[in-house]
Amino acid sequence: MRTDIFARLDREPEPPKIEIPRMSRIRLALFGGTSAFYLAIVVAVLASTWLVIIDWKVMLFRPYQQWPELHAFLDYFVVLGQRGPTAVMVAAWLGWRSWRQHTLRPLLVLGASLLLLNATVGAVKIGLGRLGPHYATQIGSAELFAGGDIFPSGHTANAVVTWGILAYLATTPLARRYLSALSAVVSLGVGLTTVYLGTHWLSDVLLGWAAGLLILLALPWCEPLIGRAEAWILSLRDQLRARRRLAPSLPVAAGGPRPGIFPQREPSGEQNPPARKPVAAGGRPASNGRTTAQLAQPRPHTVRSERTPVTPSGSRRPPTSRPVTGG
Repeated sequence: MRTDIFARLDREPEPPKIEIPRMSRIRLALFGGTSAFYLAIVVAVLASTWLVIIDWKVMLFRPYQQWPELHAFLDYFVVLGQRGPTAVMVAAWLGWRSWRQHTLRPLLVLGASLLLLNATVGAVKIGLGRLGPHYATQIGSAELFAGGDIFPSGHTANAVVTWGILAYLATTPLARRYLSALSAVVSLGVGLTTVYLGTHWLSDVLLGWAAGLLILLALPWCEPLIGRAEAWILSLRDQLRARRRLAPSLPVAAGGPRPGIFPQREPSGEQNPPARKPVAAGGRPASNGRTTAQLAQPRPHTVRSERTPVTPSGSRRPPTSRPVTGG
């Protein structure tokens, strides 16, 4: 029995029993409170209340000028909130989890969460059309319905969802606690980094945190659909495997064409089918005195090398016209 750390990387012999999160009362309460917080931020920005004033104060403070030594590091750190790189990293980890545990649920949960993220956050961004701090035109204005796409913050919401998925899919309580703390630190850091760089208002980040948390809290409602999708994909895989096993495998020479499979006629009960009589032109049977057996026998033919050469008679020269002599 292997006791080293690499033994945990092997594939499990059987799919483990994983407890799927359910929509409990605590989760429902958190979902309701987060929804109220979300709506409050949207209303506060639409009404240009004190929250918009704080946005402008933070923007005019220009944190990237106050602490310029952090700029180089935070330029790389904010990548942890970009959808492309983070989705690839987390998908690679969850793909290994799916292979090890004989289940597609981790990848399907990630796909469902990213789909919800694009639909909800993208719709609000396009609908409100808020401009970012670098493109603001009037001090004190909320900069809404101006063709922008930064409210809520996509980096912040993506960080909450992408890294929060690891905690959602954790199989032990201890791993769930550690991963929840890690995802909270990363999402908080990414959100504040966008404010430091001046690419988002503070209210954008607050709404991004709320949007990502709502998606994580709503995932248990998607579990029945995810289970049906997994069952359908696995059944389709089993059907394809069964077809490959039933297909006949014929030996193929290296570099040669694959042999075709043609249907063969079933042998009839007659062992010696009756021979047909030869028919001459016009539909009448041939009457040359030869029987059917004689016609069926092959006629001997001489090989070309054994034939007697035939010498043509006469001259082989082409005929030439006689010369005309004139007198």
